[in-house]
Amino acid sequence: MANRFSIKHQPGFTTIAATCFIVLYLPIVVLVIYAFNAATSTSEWGGFSFKWFQSAWQNTQVIDATLRSFQIGAIAAMFSTIFATMAALATTRTAPYPGLTFKYAAINQPLMVPEIVTGVALLIFFSRIKIFTGYSGLGYLIAAHTAFCIPFAYLPIRARLENMDLTLERAAADLYATPWRTFRRITLPLLWPGILAGLMLAFVISLDDVVITEFVKSGGQDTLPTYMLGQIRRGITPEINAISTVFLLLSVAIVTLFFFISRKRD
Repeated sequence: MANRFSIKHQPGFTTIAATCFIVLYLPIVVLVIYAFNAATSTSEWGGFSFKWFQSAWQNTQVIDATLRSFQIGAIAAMFSTIFATMAALATTRTAPYPGLTFKYAAINQPLMVPEIVTGVALLIFFSRIKIFTGYSGLGYLIAAHTAFCIPFAYLPIRARLENMDLTLERAAADLYATPWRTFRRITLPLLWPGILAGLMLAFVISLDDVVITEFVKSGGQDTLPTYMLGQIRRGITPEINAISTVFLLLSVAIVTLFFFISRKRD
């Protein structure tokens, strides 16, 4: 009997997958290992040490950039999640109509356009406002990150709405509950896991952003990623490895929490 083709057994697929994982994750493993290198140079191993973590902790520039990153990320994530929730409700709790697909495309536009294009556009737009108003604070970075993070928050919230059973909402309407009361007592509690997932995803995207931040920020407004980029231009030191390791662990923790919350359906 002739052998039948099985999609579950692809010759060479395991080798290709393993190679991709090695290429992706081996540099990260090396970075983490050398964060504990006692030597000043990253080209030689000088023994195990936590001194570069202590050095980063005592570096005021690192502390300022970290606090600024958290401030921008938290505010941008909050606003983007609010806007994404309203957009998700407007595009799912309605009958299909002409133009709905265009709205989907408009909301997800930052995902489809190269980030550098968005960064240049925001640079031109905000430069005009800076000249007109004279204001050059963090508001521009917060607005840019908010706009960029909306589609990332929108996706899990919309997915949660589409999978929700409408029975309870219809029952509330039959019992003469107002739309706001129905949303507050029924829709919002059921939607909460999607909102939390969108909030955390937006936060980690804002926290990791480099390109848009580089184009929009003014002098003295470095976030942690842009500070690290500037330091790398002067040469990589174990302190950069230590900062990257902490940043990596934080991002992994947030994304892992997002994964478990997004899986929750009840």
